[in-house]
Amino acid sequence: MGEQARAAEAGTDAATRPSPARRRSRRLALDLAALSVVGLLLVGAIGAATVTVYRDLYSPGAFVTRYLSLLSEGRVPEALALPGVPIASSDLTDAGLPGDASEALLRRAALAPLSDIRVVGEQASDGVELVTVSYQAGPHAGTSTFRVERAGWVGLAPTWRFAQSPLAVIDLTLRGATAFSVNGFAVDTRQVSPDGTKADPLAPVALLVFSPGLYSISVDTPVSSSPGVAVLSDTPQAEVPVDIQTQPTSTFVDVVQERVESFLTACTTQQVLQPTGCPFGLQVRNRILEPPVWSMVTPPKIALQPDGAGWSIVPADAAAHVVVDIKSIFDGTVTHVDEDVPFRVGGTITMLPDGTASIQVQSAG
Repeated sequence: MGEQARAAEAGTDAATRPSPARRRSRRLALDLAALSVVGLLLVGAIGAATVTVYRDLYSPGAFVTRYLSLLSEGRVPEALALPGVPIASSDLTDAGLPGDASEALLRRAALAPLSDIRVVGEQASDGVELVTVSYQAGPHAGTSTFRVERAGWVGLAPTWRFAQSPLAVIDLTLRGATAFSVNGFAVDTRQVSPDGTKADPLAPVALLVFSPGLYSISVDTPVSSSPGVAVLSDTPQAEVPVDIQTQPTSTFVDVVQERVESFLTACTTQQVLQPTGCPFGLQVRNRILEPPVWSMVTPPKIALQPDGAGWSIVPADAAAHVVVDIKSIFDGTVTHVDEDVPFRVGGTITMLPDGTASIQVQSAG
């Protein structure tokens, strides 16, 4: 190739090769583009992290989840300290609930654990957030909706409070007992009634409870018992009526049997034809020569049935035996009576404030 051709080719290469300044400008543009992408990724990551932090720590759902978690862990004082949880007597009355509801069950010993707590819905309505959560309360799956409102700010983070207290009320009517237990925690109706020991035994007692909460109410005393009644409180400021009819224990029935037999035996010691206050007797129109002699031959088989706040004795057959000589007022003849006198016995049993029973035995006709 000639010198002229080589020179021409070299000139062409020089003309098409980028200058150093152009190369630096292109590299800078690429670097800026890369930085822009990284910046967008960082902004996206920060935004996602902010959303996650808000959802987990500062959202209405996070506030409600904390409340349920405290209940599940038995941290009652902390749960009661959350804004909007405590409820005044006037607020109870305004909600149509008993203003004198007892706080006896607002304690760890009366709580059953919750598990599988999840927020399943959040919806704004008239300035209030409606937060719906699902959970497992013992064997029962439940959902509850809470009303939450903005309470203020801590820096850039919002704070929340319950717009409606999550507490509810169980109205318990207990028949045949005053002592009961809730999730194993022992209570007496006279302790939680505003009337104390003078309370009507059939008057319902109002008990504040957490919502949600599973409350198993049972009776197990020497006098009466009942199987557990499970109450799931799942609605804030709801009134849950519970009516429990207890049954007499076999031990109590045996005690009543013994007392009735002792009473009837005492009746037989009266040497009159109509023992005073007793459910049996013998009527005659003639004179008796000697005081009659009574004995009990067939005592009644005692069974009890519920009767308001106490019990009644189911009418039962029995028989006493009398031996007496009767002289006719007409002709003076003497008749020797040696026979059984059948009768029916019933009665009522009233439980006294000190826990003892007053048994009244009477004729059942």
